[in-house]
Amino acid sequence: MSKVVADISMSLDGFVTGPDPGPLAGLGRDADGLHTWAFADDAVDREVLASATDATGVVVMGRRTFDVIDGPEGWSDTVGYGAGLAAVPPVLVVTRTPPAEMRLDRDRFTFVVDGVRSAVAKARDLAGGRDVVLMGGGALIRGAIDAGVVQELRLHLAPLTLGGGTPLFAEGSVPRRFRQIHVRPSAHAVHLTYRID
Repeated sequence: MSKVVADISMSLDGFVTGPDPGPLAGLGRDADGLHTWAFADDAVDREVLASATDATGVVVMGRRTFDVIDGPEGWSDTVGYGAGLAAVPPVLVVTRTPPAEMRLDRDRFTFVVDGVRSAVAKARDLAGGRDVVLMGGGALIRGAIDAGVVQELRLHLAPLTLGGGTPLFAEGSVPRRFRQIHVRPSAHAVHLTYRID
């Protein structure tokens, strides 16, 4: 059975984007350092990235994340899911309104209009026993954890503070216990894996 994993990079002060993220600004102001680890030559970073990418059967993302990866500075033939590995798993996008037009190959993307629970259920059916990975954004991951549909949380803790942006957890999130199962430090991040009880 597919495991549902939320996988996201986060600053030391708890943000998954900097201020003013968007299609033309990616992760927002001063936030490129969140993903330094994904493009680094560090052996630990490369192994973490390759292992997660290889295990992924289906990706789930929110509409704001989709708008960034479909934007002019988004995914390409050389940079995509898995950063420079540019893997091509199917992607489900949780949105109220699918886009009329898009830059990326529409055949690879399915737009799910009935919420994150439905998207995760559909992704599990498509994943063929491999992982369903929720890659963002913060609101989608927070909502999926609050809905109880995520079994594992992978955080890539970047050594920077952003002072604002999109928090992973916000006031009003459902209180929940996490069980730490893996910690791997590298030169560019601390890779943390938690089971969600």
